Amino acid sequence: MNLLDQLSGGAGSEDRARCSRKGCRADAEWQLLWNNPKIHTPERRKIWLACGEHRGWLEEYLQVRSLWKETLPLPGAGTESDTP
Repeated sequence: MNLLDQLSGGAGSEDRARCSRKGCRADAEWQLLWNNPKIHTPERRKIWLACGEHRGWLEEYLQVRSLWKETLPLPGAGTESDTP
């Protein structure tokens, strides 16, 4: 399964978007967009997915390394009205 499959919102529990935090199997609610300027072009965005509990931890991890670019609600996760 790839990220595009996860974001498509499949019906099965195996098809759900899951948090990227190691060991976490919670449903993702957020997209953390990042890139590594040493190896990626400036416009390239990689995506980590985060549950509400691990969003802050993952953002801090990326920010400390100057990799974080933006956090957006995951479409269909029920967080569209929340502010990132």
